[in-house]
Amino acid sequence: MDCRVPLVPFEEFYNEPLSDAIQMDRDYLSYRNMILSLNPSGDDLHFSFMLYSFILTPATKVIALYYDSRIRMYSERNSSLYSLLNSFSDGNEVGARPDLKLKVRRDNIIDDALIGLELVAMSNPKDLKKQLVVEFVGEQGIDEGGVSKEFFQLIVEEIFNPDYGMFVHQEDTNTVWFNSAPFENEAQFTLIGIILGLAIYNNIILAVNFPMVVYRKLMGGVGTFYDLKYWNPTLYRSLKSLLDYQEADMEEVFMQTFKISYNDVFGEVVEHELKPGGGDIVVGQQNKQEFVDMYSDYLLNKSIERQFRAFKKGFEMVTDESPLKLLFRPEEIELLVCGSRKFDFVELEKSTEYEGGYTKDSQVIKDFWSVVHSMPEESKRKLLEFTTGSDRVPVGGLSRLKLLITRHGPDSDRLPTSHTCFNVLLLPEYSNREKLEERLLKAINYSKGFGML
Repeated sequence: MDCRVPLVPFEEFYNEPLSDAIQMDRDYLSYRNMILSLNPSGDDLHFSFMLYSFILTPATKVIALYYDSRIRMYSERNSSLYSLLNSFSDGNEVGARPDLKLKVRRDNIIDDALIGLELVAMSNPKDLKKQLVVEFVGEQGIDEGGVSKEFFQLIVEEIFNPDYGMFVHQEDTNTVWFNSAPFENEAQFTLIGIILGLAIYNNIILAVNFPMVVYRKLMGGVGTFYDLKYWNPTLYRSLKSLLDYQEADMEEVFMQTFKISYNDVFGEVVEHELKPGGGDIVVGQQNKQEFVDMYSDYLLNKSIERQFRAFKKGFEMVTDESPLKLLFRPEEIELLVCGSRKFDFVELEKSTEYEGGYTKDSQVIKDFWSVVHSMPEESKRKLLEFTTGSDRVPVGGLSRLKLLITRHGPDSDRLPTSHTCFNVLLLPEYSNREKLEERLLKAINYSKGFGML
């Protein structure tokens, strides 16, 4: 029996009524006090549900993580402001910034982000825990959340593009994996680790499709044969058939040695001996488990050791002091990074609020939801991106978004607009459903970069 596959799914231990009832702000403070006031005898004087995170739903744990990151941001900001005041009193004009500001050019976003974050990481890594503020060079706009979302979206699209060379696409699982080819500069892998950590720290969901083994390795684990099932199902089935084969003619049937071959990112065949002289060692009944373990270890660990070490280093620069490992399993880290797969717009409708004279019973609002519920999923994702800056669903589902629809004047030919920083949709009071549908679809399909504030 594989102990990596639990007899009872971990989700069965979630206690939703308890999770919903916990006042997480108080529970987090209790956790902080407990950490700070642990007496020499080892007995703590406080209680926190965070120490029993297996019973908490991911949505509740996200709230705890949010409080932790905000307290750290405020602490770093106050320290910087104090340092700034001291600099002024000493006659210096330059002091520490109260935030983590990145100035990037759209046409050079990777290099600009790499240089900016590398300077911070080298000079004062604690600055990575400040509130992120992004400025696109030559563009107006104050980053109140929306600009940062766009920054993450753009940098992820570029850095995970197979043409960029850092990652390769796994077609059968639609995931991305580290390019095992040697890199002269591993700083870019550190950058993407920092980006992943900053996204979690700043509560931003990314369009990243890593296999589960990446999150397991980030949490301190290693890749094993079990992980191949979700990393490369075809290879997993092939190796499993080898393990399951019990006949004496195994060596003649499989004709496998401890030398493996695979195609690199350029399509060229690469050969590798799993152990010295591996090309002369035939896989048989006595050593087949060793072969499978070494094969899995090479693909998931050794072949990308330098790349992943740099990636993890960047990730931990941001998350090293957070209760991330205390609260979340690898499966929940994936949910935290990529968002929920539960795409329920009925939940979104129930949680949406209205201003400017609109109510849920206004005709234009009824028409709006009628149009939305009739959309295909692709259009719904575009609407989500148009109104929130991201097409990903937050942990806990769409009810957590708290969309606000406000009246934007009487009937007109203007397109709907949005404030992505605050999840606000500005909707004119269109005269009929047909006009609303035409205007809304045009806005979400053709207004990327325009109408989103």
